[in-house]
Amino acid sequence: MSQHKEVKLVTTHQLLAMKQRGEKIAMLTAYDFSMATLLDGAGIDVLLVGDSASNVMAGHETTLPITLDQMIYHASSVVRAVKRAFVVVDMPFGSYQGNSSEALRSAIRIMKESGGHGVKLEGGAEIRESITRILTAGIPVMGHLGLTPQSIYKFGTYTVRAKEESEAQKLLEDSQLLQELGCFALVLEKIPSALAKQVAETLTIPVIGIGAGPDVDGQVLVVHDMLGITKEFKPRFLRRYAEIGDVMHDAVQRYIQDVKTQDFPSSEEAY
Repeated sequence: MSQHKEVKLVTTHQLLAMKQRGEKIAMLTAYDFSMATLLDGAGIDVLLVGDSASNVMAGHETTLPITLDQMIYHASSVVRAVKRAFVVVDMPFGSYQGNSSEALRSAIRIMKESGGHGVKLEGGAEIRESITRILTAGIPVMGHLGLTPQSIYKFGTYTVRAKEESEAQKLLEDSQLLQELGCFALVLEKIPSALAKQVAETLTIPVIGIGAGPDVDGQVLVVHDMLGITKEFKPRFLRRYAEIGDVMHDAVQRYIQDVKTQDFPSSEEAY
């Protein structure tokens, strides 16, 4: 018998079991091999290859410009790093809305070309056909309700969603629908805590929050935000666990200084 401990891959089945036993699910975004290696090695449960790559990797103002090819590139980089985490890939804007055949083609491309473990789509009843088609191919689907950044131009703002009774009611109905269709989990973004708690208690599938309070089954943050690499984004729900941006800035300045003063490379660092 081998002495070292077998690393168990996280699966949709295990995520469901975590909810059932009350163990919270820890999820972060990742977009490249080096970062994914660090996060996976630290023991993260789920890695989301988010279309937020459009913002933090490419510098766009919204998530809308990122393409399917670009998402596949980021996802395949992450998958190559992972030994344990479950990898979910965001389906980018325009790859699934309004045409369930195109949605299925897009999802199949993501799974085949990136090696990801599942896909995430934003929306409820309006994308039910796309979700159903993708699920018929055996592809795990994670839902996403509340603040849906791909719809930013419709809402016109990134403020908290579902504060009005009608919108809250639709969110409750959509969450039930997503579960009935067969989604394995659901992300709730920027909605009142009480509403998120109600959804998590009503559904049997895991509910992951971002700005949705503590009473859900897990949490997700954008890794660049939580590590302090990005500075501009400061929503109430964000906790910074490090100021890596400052450390990097300082290291680069020291490197520049050492190069200019000819301190680097030293004789020990030369061949």
